[in-house]
Formats: sequence, C-alpha cells, structure tokens
Amino acid sequence: MNNGRMDSALGSIVIDTNVIATYAGSVAVECFGIVGMASVNMKDGLVKLLKKENLERGISVRVDENKITLDFHVIVSYGVSISAVANNLLDNVKYKLEAFTGMEVEKISIFVEGVRVID
Repeated sequence: MNNGRMDSALGSIVIDTNVIATYAGSVAVECFGIVGMASVNMKDGLVKLLKKENLERGISVRVDENKITLDFHVIVSYGVSISAVANNLLDNVKYKLEAFTGMEVEKISIFVEGVRVID
C-alpha cells in the first residue's frame, strides 16, 4: 500500500492508508442501509461484522499518484435497495474523502458480503 503524498512549498504531507480507510469506514457506516463493514475469512468463507474500532479491516485502500482506489466489503440491511444503498455510499464517500484528503477518488468497488435484519 502506498501512502498519499502531497508536496508543498513548506514540505510534504503524507497520509497513511490506514487513516484513509478508517475515515472512509466511518463515512460508510453513516450511510442509510449499511449495517457495517465486513471481514471475510477466505479460508472458511465466513463473513464477520466488524466493530467500530476495526472498520478499516473491511476496506482495501490503494493510492497511486495521489488517486485513491477503495474496495468496500459491506453488510446491508434486509429489505433495502442494494443499488440505492451503493449509489448513496459512492456519492458520500467520494465527496467526503476528497474534501478530507485533497486527493481524487478514482475508483470505488463495493462488495456486498451479507444481509442482516435490523431490529
């Protein structure tokens, strides 16, 4: 994973990919229809709902020439339109992450790993 790096007249700004992932995860769980981030155990094929402290584990971040690429692994609410939830997530994360980092979000991929009923 490359870190985001911006050079200015006074020096360099380096943004760690874990910071980007944590911020993107917190924005994602605020979106309507998103129950939370998912951690996928490839060996067993099990999906686990992550707690707020570990949101970054459900997101893969790549930075190349100050362009951010994100892969989200999410769990959605039962009965909601997945396309509407995905479009809402894309719009919110792109807008807020670009404002937060000053870098362009080039691509966001969303992997729906499960559906949960919310009480």
